[in-house]
Amino acid sequence: MRDATTAPSLHNAQPWAFVFRPADDVLELHADPGRDLPYADPNGRALHISCGAALFTLRVAIAHRGREPEVSLLPDPARPGLLAVVRMLRTPHADADLDGLYPAVHRRHTSRHPFADTRVPQEVWDALTEAARAEGAELVVPGPWHVQSVLGLSEEARWYDAEDRDRAAELERWTRPGKDTSDRPVDGVPEYAFGPRQRVGGAVVRDFWAGRIVADGGTADFEAAPQLALLGTADDTPAAWLRSGQALQRVLLLATCHDLAAGLSSQALERGELRWAARDPISAMQHVQMVLRLGYGPMGARSPRRAVRDVLTIHQA
Repeated sequence: MRDATTAPSLHNAQPWAFVFRPADDVLELHADPGRDLPYADPNGRALHISCGAALFTLRVAIAHRGREPEVSLLPDPARPGLLAVVRMLRTPHADADLDGLYPAVHRRHTSRHPFADTRVPQEVWDALTEAARAEGAELVVPGPWHVQSVLGLSEEARWYDAEDRDRAAELERWTRPGKDTSDRPVDGVPEYAFGPRQRVGGAVVRDFWAGRIVADGGTADFEAAPQLALLGTADDTPAAWLRSGQALQRVLLLATCHDLAAGLSSQALERGELRWAARDPISAMQHVQMVLRLGYGPMGARSPRRAVRDVLTIHQA
C-alpha cells in the first residue's frame, strides 16, 4: 500500500481506497468519493486516471514481492465505485518487466521546474511509446506546430480558470501555501512543490500561486521548446480512463529509470471546449487524457501522502 500510494493524482487529492481480503489474497480498489474535484473533474475522468496510476504501482509492488497481479477492471456494473479487483497469485516467475520498474517507484516525483534543452533520444521515446501501448493507450510526440497549439490551449485554460471562482476555491482547498509544515499535511500540493513561476518560456506548468499575493515564490526561465507527449485512448469511458492511468504510470516509471524528469498537465483537458482541440487531427488518438512534459532536470519534491491506515481496510472474514 505504501508503494501504491506514491502514484500521482490531480492536486494530490489521492482519491483511492483499498480493501484487502487476506483469506483470498485479494485487493479491491475503490474510488474515494470524498476526494473528488467537482469543478476541475466533474465527470470523474481524472479520478479514474489517478486510481489507474495507483493500480499500476500496486501491480509493480506485487510483482516485486514475487506474486502475479491478476486484475479485473470495473468488475461489478452495479458498483461503479469498485474500480478494480486484484488477485495476488503465487507464481514461480514474477513479471520481470514490472519488477524492473520498482526502483523508480519512490524516485518518481512530479517536477514543476525548468528542464535542460537536451533532447530526449529517439530510442527512449520509442520505449515510452511501447510502455503506453502495453497498457492499451497511445503516446504521441507532437510536432512543433502541435506543441505550440497545446501551449496555447494551456494558456487559454489558465485565463479561463482565473475567472472561475468555483475552480479557484477548489484549487485553494487543495494547495498548502506557507513554509510552516508543523501541521504535516497528508494531501494537496505543498508550497515547496509548487515550483517557480515562469519568467520566460512556454512550459505547460500549472500556476498554484494563482490568485494569491506572492511574497517570494521565485521565478525562472523555462525551456522555450518543451518536449511534450500526449497520452490518449481510442474511447473515453471509465475503463479507458483506468487504462490511461496505468499507462501513464508505466511511462512515468520507465522515464524515471532513464533519468528523465516529468511534469503532468491536464489544465486544458479539464474543459471540454479546449480538450477536443488538443489532439492531432491526423492522429488515430481520439481522446487526449494527459499532457506530459519530459526532460532532464530536477525530479521534483516528494508531495505528502496519506498513511496506509487511512487508505486500507482489512476484511478478515
